Amino acid sequence: MTNSAAIDQEPAFIEVGEGDGSRRIAVRARAGSGPGLFWLGGFNSDMRGTKALALDAWAAEHGRACTRFDYSGHGESGGAFIDGTIGRWLEESVAVFEQFAQGPQVVIGSSMGGWMALLLARAIASRDAKQASLAGLVLIAPAPDFTEQLMWNGFSDEIRQEIITRGVWMRPSEYGDATPYPITRALIEEGRNHLLLGSAIEVGCPVRILQGAQDPDVPWQHAFALAHRLPAEDVVLTMIQDGDHRLSRPQDIARIMAAVAEMG
Repeated sequence: MTNSAAIDQEPAFIEVGEGDGSRRIAVRARAGSGPGLFWLGGFNSDMRGTKALALDAWAAEHGRACTRFDYSGHGESGGAFIDGTIGRWLEESVAVFEQFAQGPQVVIGSSMGGWMALLLARAIASRDAKQASLAGLVLIAPAPDFTEQLMWNGFSDEIRQEIITRGVWMRPSEYGDATPYPITRALIEEGRNHLLLGSAIEVGCPVRILQGAQDPDVPWQHAFALAHRLPAEDVVLTMIQDGDHRLSRPQDIARIMAAVAEMG
C-alpha cells in the first residue's frame, strides 16, 4: 500500500435533494487515469470498509481514478439511516457519479451496492449528456430486490405486522456489534419501485459477479437468478465455494481486484 493510500484524504461534501429532503453526502475522489473506479457500498456499511479501502489502495498504486461515497445515514454523510430508501440512495449515487466521475468507469457494487450499480447503469443510459460512461460492472454478493425477496418475503407474519402497523422493525445485527438497525415500511414499500429481477436487465457493459456459496445473507441462488436476467455476452459469475457474504479475506480481495483489472 502506498503512503497516499494509507493516509485517507478528508472527504468532500455535496448537497443532494431539495428543501427539507436535502442531505450532505461525503465523497472521496482520487484523481488518476481511466477507467476510473466507482464504489457503491452495502446496506448499513460505509466507504471505509475493508473492500472500499483495498480498492482505493489499488487505484493509488496503479494511478487510477477512484470515487467512494457514503449514502445518507451511513458513515460520514448526513441524514438518518431510518429515513433511507432505495430511491433516495439511488438519487445520491447518480448525483455523485455525475459530479465526480469522468470518462469510462468500472462500477464496483457490494451487496445492496450491486443493486445500486444495476439501477445506476439504467439511470445513466437514460441520460443524454454524459461526461462519464460504464466500462464494466463488478458485483460482489449482489442483492438486487433484497427489500422484497430477501427481507419482506422471508419475514414472519409477526414482523410484517409490526412493520405495517408501527412503520418500523428493529432487526438484530448478525455482525456482532449487537446494535439492531431499523427496517422501515418506507424502505420496503419504496423498494418496490426499483425491482429488477422480473425482466431482462440491460446494462450495456461487461459484468463480473463474485458470490460466496456460504453467504447467509444473499443466497448463491440469488446471484444465479440475476445472471439469467443479464445479457448472455460477457457476463461471468464466479462462485467462491468457501466464501461468506463479506468476501473481505485477502484471497477474496485479490479476486475482486482481478475482476476490476480485467475491465481495462
